[in-house]
Amino acid sequence: MAIATLTLNPALDVTTCTDKVRHTHKLRCTAPRFDPGGGGINVARVIHTLGGEVTAIFPCGGPAGAMLATLIEEAGVPIAPVAVEGATRESFTVDEGETGKQYRFVLPGAALAEDELARLLDSLKSADASHLVVSGSLPPGCDPAVIPRLGALSREMGARLVVDTSGAALAACEGAGIYLLKPSLREVEDLLGKPIEDEQGELAAARTLLERGFGEVIVLSLAERGALLVAEGTELRLPAIEVDTKSAVGAGDSMVAAITLASSRGRSLPDALRYGIAAGAATLMTPATELARASDVERLYAASSV
Repeated sequence: MAIATLTLNPALDVTTCTDKVRHTHKLRCTAPRFDPGGGGINVARVIHTLGGEVTAIFPCGGPAGAMLATLIEEAGVPIAPVAVEGATRESFTVDEGETGKQYRFVLPGAALAEDELARLLDSLKSADASHLVVSGSLPPGCDPAVIPRLGALSREMGARLVVDTSGAALAACEGAGIYLLKPSLREVEDLLGKPIEDEQGELAAARTLLERGFGEVIVLSLAERGALLVAEGTELRLPAIEVDTKSAVGAGDSMVAAITLASSRGRSLPDALRYGIAAGAATLMTPATELARASDVERLYAASSV
């Protein structure tokens, strides 16, 4: 079944390396690497890599937007860009050669006019998808009520809505008609306004989100400790897969991509979560803003399923 992804605040990701990051100094860097970025775009790239049918929908403006669209097309991912007046943002990742540390600088992006947002939602309507994935931050000034609007749209389309967002947009997910919600532990702590200190607290928090109608399925991302899935009649905690980590960029998006793809193919929730964790681990193995390789995902998934 086809999947559509919506990225309301996409980015052109620029990655480079310098020996050491020092304030006030002029830092000589390596040649930049350019990659398409933004949650939903990353999700679409991984779904395509894993053999799924997907269309990436996103606003596109200015030279950075044009380059973003070109890079996605060159990767073979079908796209439905919506031209907007504001310029697509850029994000910068600087790897420090001496220490291996990574510094990530994320710009805010341009605001969306109401007519531009309406055209993005119209593009979703024409996607004829079984699953809609909304992933990433909202652009400046965007009303978080767009999340309930997307919930209503997904019901109208007969599609399952998958959401991965934070802040006010995450709070707006309550009662929005979401099928699957994937927050991180820190995002849930911010949402509930209290620290979560142990596994019992994690389970209680996920149950709270389920009971309050944030989603039919809650997948709580626990970073290096794996993930916790809670749904009606199902509670499952799976550990992370240990790999040699090169970059964490896009690991969460890769998890969402694989879980959604598995769901669209009718796999069980436990199986979908295993596939998602494998995809997240596979992305950790790749440098800079590169995402999961299909061969790594399938190998890690097969090993974790034994």
